[in-house]
Amino acid sequence: MDCAACVASVTRAVERLPGVAAVSVNLMAERLAVTGGEPAAVERAVVALGYRATALAGAAPAGAPHVHSHTHAHGDHGDDPAEEGLPWWRTGKAMLVWMLGALVAAAWVAGLVVPAAETWLFVAATLVALLPFGRRAFALARAGSPFSIETLMVTAALGAIVIGAAEEAAVVVLLFALGELLENVAAGRARAGIRSLAALMPRTALRLRPDGGTEEVAAERLAVGDLVLVRPGDRVPGDGVIEEGRSAIDESPVTGESVPVARRPGDAVVAGSINADGALRIRITRGAADNTVARIIRLVEEATAARAPTQRFIERFSAWWTPGAMAVAAAIILLAPPLLGWDWQTSLYRGLAVLLIACPCALVISVPAAMASGLSAGARRGLLVKGGAALEAIGSARSIAFDKTGTLTEGRPRITAIVAVAGQEEAAVLALAAAVEAGSAHPLARAVAARASAWGVVVPPAAEAAAEPGQAVLATVGGRRIAVGSPRFAAAATGMADLAAEVERLQGEGNTVSVVLADGAAVGLIAFRDQPRADAAAGVAALRAMGIEPVMLTGDNARTGSAIGQALGIPVKAELLPADKLREVAALRQAGPVAMVGDGINDAPALAAATVGIAMGGGTQVALEAADAAVLRDRVTGVAELVGLSRATMANVRQNVAVAVGLKAVFLVTTLAGVTGLWPAILADTGATVLVTLNALRLLGWKPGA
Repeated sequence: MDCAACVASVTRAVERLPGVAAVSVNLMAERLAVTGGEPAAVERAVVALGYRATALAGAAPAGAPHVHSHTHAHGDHGDDPAEEGLPWWRTGKAMLVWMLGALVAAAWVAGLVVPAAETWLFVAATLVALLPFGRRAFALARAGSPFSIETLMVTAALGAIVIGAAEEAAVVVLLFALGELLENVAAGRARAGIRSLAALMPRTALRLRPDGGTEEVAAERLAVGDLVLVRPGDRVPGDGVIEEGRSAIDESPVTGESVPVARRPGDAVVAGSINADGALRIRITRGAADNTVARIIRLVEEATAARAPTQRFIERFSAWWTPGAMAVAAAIILLAPPLLGWDWQTSLYRGLAVLLIACPCALVISVPAAMASGLSAGARRGLLVKGGAALEAIGSARSIAFDKTGTLTEGRPRITAIVAVAGQEEAAVLALAAAVEAGSAHPLARAVAARASAWGVVVPPAAEAAAEPGQAVLATVGGRRIAVGSPRFAAAATGMADLAAEVERLQGEGNTVSVVLADGAAVGLIAFRDQPRADAAAGVAALRAMGIEPVMLTGDNARTGSAIGQALGIPVKAELLPADKLREVAALRQAGPVAMVGDGINDAPALAAATVGIAMGGGTQVALEAADAAVLRDRVTGVAELVGLSRATMANVRQNVAVAVGLKAVFLVTTLAGVTGLWPAILADTGATVLVTLNALRLLGWKPGA
């Protein structure tokens, strides 16, 4: 498919079928998804428009109510699947252009030799071209798209022949075919920008056999649990965990992180990253269809189908534009002679030119082309956005709310102090806390586990684990009910009065303090401290420079939050439960669009309540699934880069709309004034379509700070 007009025609044709409940057509991915209806009927409707429909692997079987089809333009409307991989000048559309060009040139040369035959030769060239275009116009009209560019072009060309402008009619059809070829080339380049992500994956992998040898297998055949050898310079063939070896991993192809990251046994690695030096043995943790690169590709393809508000407005506008323009053309033809004194041939000629100007292809493609390029450019730099609506919203944010732990800070707090009440030992307090926190992925729980391991503490088993969000985790350990919670949660517990001064002191030093309770009595305190990310202050400053006001929303105590906030120069609202964060986000929305940046799990309610939610990429799976956008690099500056990408994309959209509307306006005026005729009128659409698509392709080269 070449442009948004293709999307509209396929959508209208399929949604008219009996039983069809929903239709989604993705221009960039060339995919059609249908809910309801008969698969065979859907295929017939698509084929009638000149496309080929091929069921995707894993789609519903024939006769099932849910069908996904991959549409390939072929035959008269596009490129046959067999042409895939051919240079553009050897495709079917190119052959049509060369044939029409030769016919028009031959008619012009023959006209010099036999002037009386010139008109008939141009008529013959025009009719040869109108045969495939007319057949397509008829099919589109039957499928519910009577006001297609094919209909307008065929009407204008036939009208030109009727009024004796055969040479111009031939040039019009030649330029139309050339415009379609250029649209096809430009759309192909836009798709190549997205599909190049697949090149990040190696074709083969060295899988280790039980006997210690290796075998070369296709990367897509790797299964969870396989052990692979990754040599220096090789790409990692799948998401996994290092079992043996140390090396620097270049993750820039996937996350945009420019500096290689040191990895050792136990560290996770992502598919598509490059092993810089040491040999590694990696245990695969996700199948080929579910690894990071595959998920990124799937996300970007799905995102290109999610329309931005601007795009939806343009599509609604274009639905009225073409019929309205046809009415204007008819008015020019019928009313200009009696009102303006034009002769009938002049009014007919200029009315036909207005028909050609009327097609909204350039206007409709102006938004999705820019959005697709922006989404692809971001994905290549570790900035993932789930659709045009989110991409548009990010740049319009007036304020951005940050979670603290793992977002503005490293998310790796360390224990700075353990305080035991009289009669208890520090190791015993740590053992109880480790038992309750066992199995939790929370940063504080990991810090407790790390200290327990370092001290060689034996962690007793726990049962009946539970949690009170934002306040405490609880479990039964050795017959006692143990809780690890905030000082506020433990305020009424026995013995807290004796620990109040210690809590005050530790919090005053910027620590987060957890209280360990046994059967409702305080047995000790554990203090943690987390450091701001190295780029957090720069990220906050970059957002301020863009006119966006950042704020920190944290469940931590006010003193700890204030200490981090002062270091970063950001206002802080602390001691917030999840419900409190929701209220704060709602209050920020009163002043305008707001983005929320969090870890994608604990902040899920606030992420959902914000205009747009952004997940930091500490855990790739979370980053891809939890929010509207994700920064795969663990850098706060990535949020400012997302804003920059959004604004660059929307600037490109505005440029495209200006070009599409501006060219039409200019040619409309010059046509009505008699300065330009039919063949420049076709340039007002096909030329503008090519220009806006090429302008959108510039976004593929976008870089942060550009």
